Amino acid sequence: MNKRHTLEAMSALAHEGRLDVFRLLVRAAPLGMNAGDIAAALDVRANTLSANLTILSNAGLVQGEREGRNIRYRADMDAMRGMLAFLLEDCCGGSPELCQPVLDEIACRC
Repeated sequence: MNKRHTLEAMSALAHEGRLDVFRLLVRAAPLGMNAGDIAAALDVRANTLSANLTILSNAGLVQGEREGRNIRYRADMDAMRGMLAFLLEDCCGGSPELCQPVLDEIACRC
């Protein structure tokens, strides 16, 4: 992930409702959740949820897949790992090996 994509992702997450949606989808990974279940779990209106999901999707953090009449949303775990790796790539005062345990943890697949 580059600086522009990281800024877009962080901007999308800099909202309480969108952060709640993203964290819920991270907990639901890898299966994800359909929009109605997300709205019920977070007690948000459908139109508010739709706007938040659109912003998260445009930022590359969430992907939606149509399942009949519903859309199942999933957190894009690779995008999240990419953002975190970008933020940490120059860590530890020029000694990135000090951050290697954190980077290894980020690299794990769920």
